[in-house]
Amino acid sequence: MDYMFHTGFLGTRAPIFMDIVTIIVALLPLLLIGAIFLARAKKYKAHAIAQRTIFLVSVVILTYFEFGVRLSGGFESFMHGSGVEHNYAFIVLVFHIAISVITIIIWATTLLMAKKQLQLKKHKQAGQVTFLAVVATSLTGIWVYMLMFVY
Repeated sequence: MDYMFHTGFLGTRAPIFMDIVTIIVALLPLLLIGAIFLARAKKYKAHAIAQRTIFLVSVVILTYFEFGVRLSGGFESFMHGSGVEHNYAFIVLVFHIAISVITIIIWATTLLMAKKQLQLKKHKQAGQVTFLAVVATSLTGIWVYMLMFVY
């Protein structure tokens, strides 16, 4: 468990758990694109399995991330050594958290409604909104990482 707090592999002062989560969050839109291609290829069962798996793994990663943040002292601890103004970083963090929470809700709703959304068009629209929300979460997560550990 102590290993997760060692300096990570991305060349910053971030702990390894933060590097791992950041890489996964950065790759998340690409994973979803892969699942979307399954649907476009009319491999709906594989698409559903991929979407559920990516979602569940994301929730596990989010739990791991929250555990690490709490044990390492949170935002204030990570801001030590950052050259970024505290209030600016905090506003960006709150923005990221808001987008992330909204994304989880939208994504979970899309997954739960998939069977009930008998119209492909309606499900496709919900999937597009979900994808855009995941991209926003990914980009703002990288932004927060950069503010805390790069600048």
